[in-house]
Amino acid sequence: LKPFLLKTLLPLAVCWPALPCTMAAAKPKVSFKITLASEKGQPFKVITVPEEAPFLACLKFAAEEFKVSAATSAVITNEGVGINPNQTAGQVFLKHGADLKLIPRDRVGGAVADCWRSPH
Repeated sequence: LKPFLLKTLLPLAVCWPALPCTMAAAKPKVSFKITLASEKGQPFKVITVPEEAPFLACLKFAAEEFKVSAATSAVITNEGVGINPNQTAGQVFLKHGADLKLIPRDRVGGAVADCWRSPH
């Protein structure tokens, strides 16, 4: 009977309100399916991060995984809406969902940039 009580009551004693809890609470996480939009095969990576993780870190990690420059990449939704990376992963997940696209900026808008160049 005593071993049973120890197994049952010990976790309660460890997290008793008067004592500091030694068991770490699991942090909520979010997952993103990030597709590399610049490739014909549309490869993707699924990443899972804590909700409070900076989304900029998610962008950098995804860019490294796809071997593209994070400094010249953007993340957009499937509808084409750009995502500000200066927010948490949880905020991005709630606003835009889990399916996102990574676009290396050097492959986007090149024709527009050429229009603004002076002919001289």
